[in-house]
Amino acid sequence: SEGVLDCSQWGSVTGSTCNISFLSTSYTGVYWCESESGENSNPVNITVHEGDVILESSVHPVTEGHPLTLHCLYRNTNPSNLRADFYKDGSVVQNQTTGEMIIHKVSKSDEGFYHCKHPERGES
Repeated sequence: SEGVLDCSQWGSVTGSTCNISFLSTSYTGVYWCESESGENSNPVNITVHEGDVILESSVHPVTEGHPLTLHCLYRNTNPSNLRADFYKDGSVVQNQTTGEMIIHKVSKSDEGFYHCKHPERGES
């Protein structure tokens, strides 16, 4: 279909893995896998930011009833958990306690757009 590019045109394919060497904001978009028989996986929406603060999810995909840990990371340090505020759909859901937010049992009500924000280093 129009606008769909195979990984081999912009990344490198190893088995069932697509690697992108030099990531930029232009790689923001919807991604999915397609089997040899033409079946598609569920699509995932990936947003690439220029900043140094990254929100990382412990699991992909997120499954209802299972635990989920979100980490707020700083690109240039290791270990890199930032003491940050976590937001869901623009509202604070957790203040600067640790660099992680744990949802013990994910439910439909947890669905939304999450990001984290550090007072000096910016937001994801």
